[in-house]
Amino acid sequence: MDKIEDLVSHNLPKHLAIIMDGNGRWAKQKGKLRVFGHEHGVKTVRSTVENCVQIGIEYLTLYTFSTENWNRPKLEIQTLMRLLVSSLKKELKTFNKNNVRLNTIGNISALPEKAYKELLEVMDKTKDNTGMTLTLALSYGSREELQSAVRAIAVKVKNNIISAENIDETIINNHLYTHNLPDVDLLIRTSGEHRISNFLLWQIAYAELYFIDVFWPDFSDQHLVKAIKNYQNRERRFGKTSEQLI
Repeated sequence: MDKIEDLVSHNLPKHLAIIMDGNGRWAKQKGKLRVFGHEHGVKTVRSTVENCVQIGIEYLTLYTFSTENWNRPKLEIQTLMRLLVSSLKKELKTFNKNNVRLNTIGNISALPEKAYKELLEVMDKTKDNTGMTLTLALSYGSREELQSAVRAIAVKVKNNIISAENIDETIINNHLYTHNLPDVDLLIRTSGEHRISNFLLWQIAYAELYFIDVFWPDFSDQHLVKAIKNYQNRERRFGKTSEQLI
């Protein structure tokens, strides 16, 4: 059985991102409504956050609600927003106990007012925490993020604030939602799907990808440790040869 103690502490992913997929299918397998799966998915989020804190992960980003998710049935969206508000209220004490700072990326102005206010309140009450940064990707889409960055840079070029010739990776990074986060080291996707689904396309350029055939509500601490152990056994070359890394 994989245990946290088995991990190599000096070779942890600094930034772990997770596509939490499979809540609805998990519920359907059990003859339940999709809502049932989302409710149990919240419990997995809690345990995953606590495990990441224990492991020593510095940044954890969770794909919570995508721009495409707005196309889901109205009742399901309402349930997800209700779960978001109730979860943030419940977890505030846990965040502060574990020194977790809450962050968010995405077009959060599109959220219902109650969810928006609760999110900002919890972010404010955890802003001085210095441990792990937990980022919720809410109303997030990577293509929208890149479009927004391009528009902002174009305006600055037009106003002679930035020279077109000087646009580089740093300038682009500084105009993304994730400007205060490092690039992703390890991306995990649950449910057996092998795609990125418009998530952090720029930020995962050199990330290790790990896909697991387990629905999100069943994702355990053993699964998390196994994924990180797999990461630790990979050679990250960043375009170099193995010999250059020695």
